[in-house]
Amino acid sequence: MDLLDTLAVFSRVAELASFTQAAQAIGAPKASVSLAVQRLEAELGTRLLHRTTRRVQLTQDGLALYERGKDLLADVDELRALFRPADSGVSGRLRVDMPLGAARNVLVPRLPELLAAHPGLAIELSSTDRRVDVVREGFDCVLRVGPLSDSSLIARPLGRYRAVNCASPAYLAAHGRLRTESDLARHRLVHYSLLLGSKPAGFEIEDGASPGGARFVEMDGAVTVNNSEAYLAACLAGLGIVQVPAPAVAAAFADGRLVEVLPRLRAPPMPVVLLYPHRRQLPRRVQVFMAWVQEVMSPHLLPWNAARAA
Repeated sequence: MDLLDTLAVFSRVAELASFTQAAQAIGAPKASVSLAVQRLEAELGTRLLHRTTRRVQLTQDGLALYERGKDLLADVDELRALFRPADSGVSGRLRVDMPLGAARNVLVPRLPELLAAHPGLAIELSSTDRRVDVVREGFDCVLRVGPLSDSSLIARPLGRYRAVNCASPAYLAAHGRLRTESDLARHRLVHYSLLLGSKPAGFEIEDGASPGGARFVEMDGAVTVNNSEAYLAACLAGLGIVQVPAPAVAAAFADGRLVEVLPRLRAPPMPVVLLYPHRRQLPRRVQVFMAWVQEVMSPHLLPWNAARAA
């Protein structure tokens, strides 16, 4: 194993803080990963990792090597790409994360087109509603919907999802139609919270005069869920009203399983961005993937500066 390969192994161990997880990620035996890091430490003459039975932590020298090594590995990847024919496509492994709804409704159905254009590309696709740790878990880029909190990452804004309020016909038949905000008092909301047990925010309404551009109306609800699949399933089952990005319910609107309610009282449009770690040069495969995501997502999004949809 040469120095670059060893450095790549070390970087994955540093990102995942685990020899076991790093071995699984790169498809190598744990013993080989441990030996590679030991050889790197011997060659450099310094300890790079603190090892305990529970975790692996970078030393000060290890952190310095990791930061410099990320740029070096990205530069080498870019250098190799310079000498490939322009029509040969991109290759290599790409680790990305995106919300469940965006994966199911928009991006995964179009993924065959990307892989047909770049058959040498191998994609590790994580789809979850939780906020993954981009650096620690070794993601090349992630698609995020909603407010940002990762100040250490670089953000590429794509646009905004139009939010819609919807309910099932069976629910409306049982609880009555909604015409004004006051009607919410006699209805139920399906609550969504990543942290079960926390106080639900309520029904969100765009309001430029309120802090953050929105206000909330407290509502009753018999069900609280912590992922978008269960959220939509609860609405389809007639358990209450939900507020979701428009693409998530386009098919259900088309076949009548769901209908829009209170269209003049929508939540603010939801920001959609691509996030990636700071690097001097992004590998070409990451650039190509992000450009493809932007192209595929664009028809489903409002412009970035749009206040709301009509």
